[in-house]
Amino acid sequence: MTAPRTPARLALTLGCAAMLAACGGSSGGGGLLGGTPTPSPTPTPSPSATTASCSLSARQDWALEQLNEWYLFPELMVPGTSKTAHADLQNYIDAVVQPARDRSFDRYFTYVTSIREETAFFQSGSSAGFGFRLGYDTSARRVFVIESFEGAPALAQNIDRGAEITAIGTTGSNLQTVNALMAGGGAQAVVDALGPSDPGVTRVLRVRDPSGAERTLTLAKTDFTLDPVSSRYGYRIINDGGRQVGYINLRTFIDTAGPDLRAAYQAFRDAGVTDLVIDFRYNGGGLIDVAELMGDLMGRDKVGQVYDYITFRQSKSSESSTYLFRSQPQAIAPTSIAFIGTGGTASASEMVINSMQPYLPNTRLALVGENTYGKPVGQIALDRSACDDRLRVIAFRLENANRQGDYYTGLASTVPNTCRATDDISRQLGDPAERMLAVALDFVSGRGCSPFSATTQATGREILQPRRPDAVQANLPGSF
Repeated sequence: MTAPRTPARLALTLGCAAMLAACGGSSGGGGLLGGTPTPSPTPTPSPSATTASCSLSARQDWALEQLNEWYLFPELMVPGTSKTAHADLQNYIDAVVQPARDRSFDRYFTYVTSIREETAFFQSGSSAGFGFRLGYDTSARRVFVIESFEGAPALAQNIDRGAEITAIGTTGSNLQTVNALMAGGGAQAVVDALGPSDPGVTRVLRVRDPSGAERTLTLAKTDFTLDPVSSRYGYRIINDGGRQVGYINLRTFIDTAGPDLRAAYQAFRDAGVTDLVIDFRYNGGGLIDVAELMGDLMGRDKVGQVYDYITFRQSKSSESSTYLFRSQPQAIAPTSIAFIGTGGTASASEMVINSMQPYLPNTRLALVGENTYGKPVGQIALDRSACDDRLRVIAFRLENANRQGDYYTGLASTVPNTCRATDDISRQLGDPAERMLAVALDFVSGRGCSPFSATTQATGREILQPRRPDAVQANLPGSF
């Protein structure tokens, strides 16, 4: 039997907080660990900061109380942190957990966000934006579209993967080049120029299409619903020299990913697929329930065996649990898996990779692309609905069936094989000729590859991310 799961008032998630561009963003979530997702109550409008219950001081006191009770590394908190020295709640939280930051145990994974925004995203993928994901090259001072989302404004104007954003303005007469923005203020200047993530925010963009043609257009941010598995390229069966290989690209671990994952694995099962390429290159994490479902769908021959261990601090050990593979009608039994990853691959994505390692022969599992971010810990959601505050607290660590965890430097040092490849934005995701996918196909087909180490420097672009992301950007890294 699986150990009892955590109580309903705790919402657990695996996400990489988006303070660092290399992290690729954060993923929080509102679903219960191992149970049916439970929506948070609809919060009342946030009271004014002058209201006593939601004053900065009161919010700081509340956050500290939660950290004292739940934080995974209580010995790495700063006692007596000054409240008056910090002008906002996040800065205060950062100061309290600074020792854990210094040891890379909590790289901005503990943060405060909006209950309202996060709940909308995790339940349905709802967000407001242009509907593209951006990457940037610091040295060349260039920004590219690395993915566009269906049903969103950008794709409606044929802005897709491989396009370059060369200038941004609020009108056609005040366009600023991306080169000038980055020269003056780095990546954050581009983030600021794109404006807040509110419906109706409009920007004029100069776009260079992959063909080289340039055009200037006006784009407005609107509400749209994210499909976690793209209807264009999210999953397919690739005929690789007669070998049938299942490919799936999961954008994020949200509630609505379940049906998409089931459909993909049913197609794989129907076709007799046993070789998989799982593309997590931009996936910063998300709901742990969905990560466990993905494991179940690869566990046809593993039912009842350990998928993951979740361990809380000693004072909360009653919350610790073990998840066993469960039977799913769409499940397959893969004999080889190539996981595509980058520095933006984090948390729930890393959990899936780590949890599958004990069950594949050493020659049949690989990490393709670059080293992952390194986040073997997860958050719980602690809510103060009157203030629309959701505190994401690092509260548990993760291990696979062999009790392997602590991969704070990424998974390249733990997986049996690595295959070096760069993200090829000249080709669409899911194209067998795209470099990362081509190398992954080489691995599962036994054609070999060039390895990399945990210390190998990445040569690709970074995901563009605000210093302080909103709830959606924190859960869908690089999205605007």
